[in-house]
Amino acid sequence: MTPFAADLLILYRRELHCFIREIETFPDDATLWRTVPGIRNSAGNLALHVAGNLRHFVGAVLGGTGYQRNREQEFAQREGTRAEVIAHLEAAAADLEAGLNALTTASLAGSYPASVAGLHPPTGRLLAHLAAHLAFHLGQAGYLRRLLTGEAGATHAMDPGELGDGPGV
Repeated sequence: MTPFAADLLILYRRELHCFIREIETFPDDATLWRTVPGIRNSAGNLALHVAGNLRHFVGAVLGGTGYQRNREQEFAQREGTRAEVIAHLEAAAADLEAGLNALTTASLAGSYPASVAGLHPPTGRLLAHLAAHLAFHLGQAGYLRRLLTGEAGATHAMDPGELGDGPGV
């Protein structure tokens, strides 16, 4: 694994771990699928979306895991348990490692091997984008949980202590 991919894996794992904590903090399974006026996607949908996104773009395309994405289902689902959603996030963490392990310095600098919105950005740039995408939806899920429950408490997402210490691998 390249040093950049190893650093990305630390970030992805941290964000997925934080997303799991966020899902666990919902008071029950039904609340995970609720929204508020003006918000279309529940925290459950956001979690399924980031899991499917990472499993596809990193796991399947880069790591050859064979994962078949159903993006429409990620947003259409309206029920399920917190444990089921967490299992999707955990599967994404496993697929991330397969994809990042397959990278070389040359493949990181080269074009991403599949079209993304009609483009082929450099693989490293796309991977950085996917990390930002994950963090964005994690923040949405946390904010939505607080709106739905009235609980102001944070789950300490993006804890700098989870970055580790010292130089990159």
